[in-house]
Amino acid sequence: MFVGTYTPKLDDKGRLFLPAKFREQLEDGLMVTRGQERCLTVYSLTEFGVLTERLREASLTNKTTRDYVRMLTSGAFQEVPDKQGRITIAPLLRSYASLQKDVVVIGSMNRVEIWDPTSWETYLAEQEQRYADLSEEIFPGI
Repeated sequence: MFVGTYTPKLDDKGRLFLPAKFREQLEDGLMVTRGQERCLTVYSLTEFGVLTERLREASLTNKTTRDYVRMLTSGAFQEVPDKQGRITIAPLLRSYASLQKDVVVIGSMNRVEIWDPTSWETYLAEQEQRYADLSEEIFPGI
């Protein structure tokens, strides 16, 4: 499981040091692709396989499914971390997520997300009250 918030930096070649706590789970390879809210999503190869199997079961006659599959897969890049735990973020994805030197990397249970710091702070500010309100809806009585 991926949890926590980290603030590594991209180097001049677009490489990112994965947080040390995530490296073992991703050492055999990973997929980086577009996420929602203009972040990037990183999946282990196993988790990406689970996701794509579920998408294969969805009806491709449904336009929404086709649109989702296209966005997910057209921006997907397979990476294997180097010995130092770095992966290269493709220029297309850096542009999509407005990534410069500073980034925020968060664990999100079965995936990792990579955010532009300003976008992440804006998202947090917008979601704070909703998070508090949703706790009763998602976990009634707790």
